[in-house]
Amino acid sequence: MAETTKFTGEEARLQEMAKDHLWMHFARQSGMEAGHGVPIIARGEGHHIFDIQGKKYIDGLSGLFVVNAGHGREKLAEVAAKQARELAFFPIWGYAHPAAIELADRLASYAPGDLNRVFFSTGGGEAVETAFKLAKQYWKLQGKPMKTKTISRNIAYHGTPQGALAITGLPVMKQMFEPLVPGTHHVPNTNFYRAQEQGFMGETEEEFGLWAADSIERMIEMEGPETVAAVFLEPVQNAGGCFPPQENYFKRVREICDKHDVLLVSDEVICAFGRIGEMFACNAYDFVPDMITCAKAMTSGYSPIGATIISDRIYEPFKHGTVSFPHGYTFAGHPVSAAVAMANLDIFEEEKLNENVRTNAPAFKATLDKLKDIEIVGDVRGAGYFYGIELVKDRTTKATFDDVESERLLRGFLSKALYNAGLYCRADDRGDPVIQLAPPLTIGQSEFDEIEQILRGVLTEATKLL
Repeated sequence: MAETTKFTGEEARLQEMAKDHLWMHFARQSGMEAGHGVPIIARGEGHHIFDIQGKKYIDGLSGLFVVNAGHGREKLAEVAAKQARELAFFPIWGYAHPAAIELADRLASYAPGDLNRVFFSTGGGEAVETAFKLAKQYWKLQGKPMKTKTISRNIAYHGTPQGALAITGLPVMKQMFEPLVPGTHHVPNTNFYRAQEQGFMGETEEEFGLWAADSIERMIEMEGPETVAAVFLEPVQNAGGCFPPQENYFKRVREICDKHDVLLVSDEVICAFGRIGEMFACNAYDFVPDMITCAKAMTSGYSPIGATIISDRIYEPFKHGTVSFPHGYTFAGHPVSAAVAMANLDIFEEEKLNENVRTNAPAFKATLDKLKDIEIVGDVRGAGYFYGIELVKDRTTKATFDDVESERLLRGFLSKALYNAGLYCRADDRGDPVIQLAPPLTIGQSEFDEIEQILRGVLTEATKLL
């Protein structure tokens, strides 16, 4: 049995309180219960975080795909304090305040096409839940009450509320909460590295993109277009390790949705606000959805907020008579969060963070591609400042690790070893085992090299241990 970790001083006090009272999200509690403690992050500065003992780490995940403008931005803290002094809280339930109005106007200006209406929430899962409920009500108002079903992709994560969780394509995350909202269906994703395993029998990425898009049409036709309300897709799928779309994918999906009168939702909770080099990633991939869901980096994490951005078409029936959308959240469009979001977006524009991503993204990929000479690195994929490194047991056959091996590799070694080496990132096995990277948008080649060197050292050691 492993010995308990010895803590002293302030850390000992915090570890004891955490053990007694803190329930961490998406985490096994057994480590704390056994006395091994939990990493405690006390401070952030730029693209670094510092633990309670003062050790410095590269934040290779922007917290959780969130701190896109970097840590320690005094301007954002000052804006939050100023807004809290002026108006700390007021709901937008039939009322409004300047910060929410101005932020809605700004988000609409970034969105493509006629996506002009902004419904605020406090996070990404709520934004997806909002889009799901709104789609169903919209079709009822159109006299098509049977259009209630959704289509999303295998392994895709869309949130934890009951509706958003049903849309999520990760069975292991859903089974303990069943029965969930019925009528959610899943189709192949855009992971070309695992194309054959998904049933694709062609050869080129272009063929695969059309095949993957056409799988949505096959599902719509199988369920009946008169029953399908919406398709939910991330521009670059997160879970499973950063699956970018093929060049022709979203053009075909948009055609399919228009043909069958189905709404298209671009879930950009991760991909929006610079992660792919645009305020909204649908602009990067040249498609206009009917709704965009977003959150996370809207404030770079300095205050929580989310939003669902909606087309004029969907908003139109709500403009008349007694119709309303009976849905909302107490803290949605919170004055402090909205003010911080405005200041954060000022930073994006003043420091040209989107341009920085677009300029340096090829170098980020080229640097990470160097890792392909390591025996267990099977694939490096992604876009912008958003990459996944898939780990395999055999590169020739693409054979992956079984559950026991994955447990030993990811949780038994990689997560701790990467952290100990000074890199905070994510080792994830919700699909095939991957390491995910989504650093702040402020970094460049020197940081790419540092990340690559840490990964190289740890992955090389992992290869020896297997």
